[in-house]
Amino acid sequence: MRRSCRAFAIIPMAVLGLSALAGCVDEKIIFRDRDLFEEPLAQAANFLGYSDQAAQLTVCGNCHVEKQGDWEGTAHADAWETLQASGAAQGFCEGCHSVNELGNAIDVEAGYNTTFEDRYHDVQCESCHGPGLAHVTNPTDLTVPMAPLSVGIDLTVGCGECHAGSHHPFVEEWSQSRHGDMNAYPQGRSDCESCHTGEGALELLGVQTIYSEFGTVVDDTDNNLPITCAVCHDPHDASNPGQLRMSVDDPDVEKNLCMQCHVKRAVPDLEDSPGGTRGPHSPQGPLLLGVVGDVGWLPPNFAYNIDRIRGSHGSAANAGLCVGCHVNSYDVNDASGAFVVTATGHLFKPIPCLDASGAPIADDSCAVNTTERTWASCTTSGCHGDATAALSAYNAATTRIDNLVAELDALLTQVVTNDPTQINRGDTIFTVAEGAQFNMELGEIRSSAVHNPFMTEALLVASIDEVRDEYGLPAQTNVSLRTMWPQFVPVED
Repeated sequence: MRRSCRAFAIIPMAVLGLSALAGCVDEKIIFRDRDLFEEPLAQAANFLGYSDQAAQLTVCGNCHVEKQGDWEGTAHADAWETLQASGAAQGFCEGCHSVNELGNAIDVEAGYNTTFEDRYHDVQCESCHGPGLAHVTNPTDLTVPMAPLSVGIDLTVGCGECHAGSHHPFVEEWSQSRHGDMNAYPQGRSDCESCHTGEGALELLGVQTIYSEFGTVVDDTDNNLPITCAVCHDPHDASNPGQLRMSVDDPDVEKNLCMQCHVKRAVPDLEDSPGGTRGPHSPQGPLLLGVVGDVGWLPPNFAYNIDRIRGSHGSAANAGLCVGCHVNSYDVNDASGAFVVTATGHLFKPIPCLDASGAPIADDSCAVNTTERTWASCTTSGCHGDATAALSAYNAATTRIDNLVAELDALLTQVVTNDPTQINRGDTIFTVAEGAQFNMELGEIRSSAVHNPFMTEALLVASIDEVRDEYGLPAQTNVSLRTMWPQFVPVED
């Protein structure tokens, strides 16, 4: 309640006090909703934009306060100013720095592209969710605009409408990567969905967000979504660099984004396969970190009395861990020095092959040398002085591991020849031969020699020794069982 005294005409002093009292009345404070948005022009196609441009308060943010706060910390919130401050602002750039039909399901020009109003500056909520007028005028309407999880390989929807082109070809690279490929997804295997489908990966990460395709996909490669941008990147939250959903530099498999999936069957899976003969599936995370017991089969004679065996790729020398080598951005220039393309690292290849212009490509069939591949991820990290040094280290590691794998393979062939039951997927006995086979298959994964040559070598050498002792076999070749990299020392976390 509020006490309100109203003004009157001139009154004799004798009655002033009574007059004043008689003029005081009780009033209720009447609350009036402020206008949350200005009615958009017809050509805006129901896009609303900012409610308060100076404060960068979106119309959506009047109610969705938490999302508004998260969004304010993202690069999207400064997209217009970033463009203007770049020194290279041009009209054709403005579409990806403002609210319009790009990034959502609308297929007609709208928002800034038709009105050129300041209220549509920056990449706001509606850039991904679509026009919000219908929702804010009738919040109980269930037809709430949802953002697509699809990326739009054809550049007609989602992130791909802007995060593409020579300056930032994220989608072009991603669509050629394994993350963008659904062909390898084993149909009907529900236990594979969490890492091979976009919707499954979001569930694995604990993301409860409802997106436009939610509930419409089925278990086949024609409809499942691949690992799209929004699986790894949070559109609203900038808590982690690159708006990633989890940290990529945390050396803990429970907290590292990449290792939510690249951690499967790093050790023999005895529960699913009594004989333990199922080989490693995606052991990159544990192998990189080199925690003894978390990767590979440990032979009884494994004598390294330390908790961790890891190389420089899994240490503080490579703070980015997986992304330190697999996601690197750099400009590609031609022989004359003219700009060709900005490589975004979203092929996820550490030493990709190059096309004639010097740009990285998905095809991995080129020779491993310093002319047909780029070694930028190795040299820019400071670990390797130049491409030649990086190539030399690569050749030394892969040759050593290949030789040990060949030796172990020859021994296991002889074991099975003498007694086929020693490697039997169907029985309930786990043999030395089956453990050694697991380690051999770990060594056969080409990346193992790079991710951690020390751990891989230690497991293979111990396996060879154990197979010889268990089955009384002589050496098959003259491969040395003396560790090539003896600097196994405890590493503090």
